[in-house]
Amino acid sequence: MIKFNVPGRGDYELEHLVMDVNGTLAIDGQLMDGVAAKVASLRESLTIHLLTADTHGKQAVIDRQLGLVAVRIAAGGESTQKAEYVRKLGSERVVAIGQGANDAEMLATAQLGICVMSIEGVAKESLFAADLIAPDIFIALGLLEKPLRIVASLRK
Repeated sequence: MIKFNVPGRGDYELEHLVMDVNGTLAIDGQLMDGVAAKVASLRESLTIHLLTADTHGKQAVIDRQLGLVAVRIAAGGESTQKAEYVRKLGSERVVAIGQGANDAEMLATAQLGICVMSIEGVAKESLFAADLIAPDIFIALGLLEKPLRIVASLRK
């Protein structure tokens, strides 16, 4: 669990990290170099969840690289399916990371939504739904390792 207080926003007690895969952790179906180590470093403090439509058909390889099993999202209504997954975990205990249009509702539903800039681009819906914007996945995951950075950005 990651705990911190953001003045003007309140207490955060995050137990789950929910992430989109393609565009967020992987580009063109290939896990970005260094992502596996960064994700592994958070496993002691957060339960990691991956959500994917498996656009490139390579999720089984990514699952092996991360030592996780992603939840496959069915075609059609992906945004709603991702948000519902967050709600089932208890949105007040979830930090979500994504960048595509189908991540927007998930980012808005989670207690903390982080939109990452990506080689694939960033959907404006996700940009506006997020609490924080990170220049890449490494910085986004680093915020969770050093939550006082989150506090510095979100305090009112």
